[in-house]
Amino acid sequence: MDIDTPASSSTSPLPFLGHQLSSAPEELKPLWTKIKSTYEKKLWHNLTVVLTEFVFTPGTGPYQIELFEKFITTIESKINALKLVEIARRVGREYSEPELTLKFLQSLHSRLTSPYPVEATDDHPGTPAPPPPAASAYALSLSSIAYAQLLLGNLEACKESLDECEKILSEQDTIEPSVNAGYYGVAGDYFKVKADYAPYYKNALLYLACVDTEKELSEEDRRSRAHDLCIAALLGETIYNFGELLQHPILQTLVGTEWEWIKDLISSFNSGEIGKFESLANHLSNEPILESSISFLRQKICLMALIQTIFARPRDGASRLMTFQTIGEATRLPVNEVEHLLMKALSLSLIKGSLDQVDGTADISWVQPRVLEGSQLTTLTEQLDAWCDSVGKTQEAVEYQRRAAQEAVLVQ
Repeated sequence: MDIDTPASSSTSPLPFLGHQLSSAPEELKPLWTKIKSTYEKKLWHNLTVVLTEFVFTPGTGPYQIELFEKFITTIESKINALKLVEIARRVGREYSEPELTLKFLQSLHSRLTSPYPVEATDDHPGTPAPPPPAASAYALSLSSIAYAQLLLGNLEACKESLDECEKILSEQDTIEPSVNAGYYGVAGDYFKVKADYAPYYKNALLYLACVDTEKELSEEDRRSRAHDLCIAALLGETIYNFGELLQHPILQTLVGTEWEWIKDLISSFNSGEIGKFESLANHLSNEPILESSISFLRQKICLMALIQTIFARPRDGASRLMTFQTIGEATRLPVNEVEHLLMKALSLSLIKGSLDQVDGTADISWVQPRVLEGSQLTTLTEQLDAWCDSVGKTQEAVEYQRRAAQEAVLVQ
C-alpha cells in the first residue's frame, strides 16, 4: 500500500494554494478553499471532483494553466488517470497558441501509463496490460493530441493519432461515453476538413450519441452541427438513409432559421419527393457547395424516388415486376434513362434484383433497410394488413381443400 509522505516546504504546493486563496475573486474563493482543504486532508477523490468542477467553472480560465503546472502536476499520480486527462483537455484550451496546447498535451501523454502489455523475453518476465482506466485515459489523450494537430494543419499526424486511438478503443470491453465522444468528435472534424462526407456523417452522429447536446453544446454549436450534418447527408455518395438524422432532436435547431429549408430538403430526399425537391431548389444558391453539386443531387433524388416507389408498391401477391414506364413516371425520367438509374441503384447496393431490357421490366427482390418516417410507417402498416389478409385467405383455402379431401376419402 502506498503511504503518503509529507512534502517538503520547497516542494509543497500549499504556499501556492494559500496565495491563490487570498488573491482570488470572491466568487472563486469557495473553490480554492475546497481545493486547499481536500489536499490537506489527502482526500484524493474529493480533490479530483473539486478540480474538475474548478476547470469547468466560467471565469477560471486565467488560473487554470498555473493551477495545473504548480499544483496538479505534484499530485497527478493520486488522481484518476481518466479524470486527469479530462482536466488537462480543458486546461489546454487556455493556451494562446495551438503549438503550446500540443506541447502541453504531449507532455502529459508521455507521463501516462501505456495501455500496451509487454511481452516476456529472456531478460524480462513481461507485464500485462494495466487495469482500467489506463487505456481509456491514453485513448482520450491521443484524441486531444489529434485535435491539436488538426488545428495546426498536420493532417497526417492527426490521422496517425486517431488510428492509434481507434485501435485502443476497439480492444476495450467498456468505454466511458466521454472517451468515445473525444474520438468521434475529432474524427468528425478531421473528415470535415478532408471534405469526406460519408465518414464525417457517421462520426458526427456517433459523437452526438455520446454527449448530452442540451447541456454540453451551445445553441449555436447545435445549429452548426445540424447544418453540417445535412450538407454531408446530401453530398455523401453512399448516404441514402436520412431517417436517423430526421429523427435526431438536433435538427430542430434549424427550425425558424435561415437554414430551415435544408431540413425540408432532407425530408424531401427521405421520402423521394421530386416535386418538393424542385420547389426547394431555388434555395441552393444560398449554399454554394450544394449549388455546384446540383447534377449529383438530381441523380440522388431520383434514386430516392426509385426506392420509395419500390417500397410503396402494392403487396397483393402479384408479380414483383415493375415496368420501366412506371419507374420513369415516378422518377420523372425518360424511359431510356431508367435502365441506367436501376444499374446505379444496383451498384450502390440500394436494391437487389434483375432487369429485362427487352421487356423493359425490373424484378426487385430487396430494398436497402432504412429508418422510416410517419407516412412511410403508415404505408408499411397498410402493406402488413394486406399481407395478413392474404395469408388469412390462403389459410381458408387450404382448410377448405383439406375438408374436401377428407370428405372424399370418407365417401370412398
